[in-house]
Amino acid sequence: MAIDIFSIILLVFLIVCAISVFFIKRLLNAVIVFMSYSAIMAVLWLVLESPDLAITEAAVGCGVTTLLFILVLKKINALKDEEEEKQDESTI
Repeated sequence: MAIDIFSIILLVFLIVCAISVFFIKRLLNAVIVFMSYSAIMAVLWLVLESPDLAITEAAVGCGVTTLLFILVLKKINALKDEEEEKQDESTI
């Protein structure tokens, strides 16, 4: 019973993360929410008694994919552009 409620709560958070990634305008924030999506998915794999998939999801989803997304944002100067927009908004 308790695991069922916990699974339902995790599934709700998973859906919220998936929908919010679509609507977030700042790329770095979207990457962070996507990382939390992967973390929640790893916990769900543990609840479903599949530790091998949980470890893989945590390593690849939370670790490698997030790192690659952040490196790509840095490479295309998207992080710098977001910081400049944020400074422009604060001066207005």
